[in-house]
Amino acid sequence: MDILYLMILCSVSLAAVFLVVFIIYARKGQFEDDESPAVRILFDSDEIKENESGNKDGKNEKGENNKIEEKSE
Repeated sequence: MDILYLMILCSVSLAAVFLVVFIIYARKGQFEDDESPAVRILFDSDEIKENESGNKDGKNEKGENNKIEEKSE
């Protein structure tokens, strides 16, 4: 019977920790933007690459293979 009391104490304390974390992040505004993640998938990925690199295909002058080699070094 003692283990039952221990398990209840552990589960209530864990639930309290999750509740406190949820309240902290809700006050910081973590859950305010519900619209943009659902709409972001509708945008074309080529437009994003064009804005980042300036080229339409998203490749720089060095090429994709050199970019991979630079990351591995």
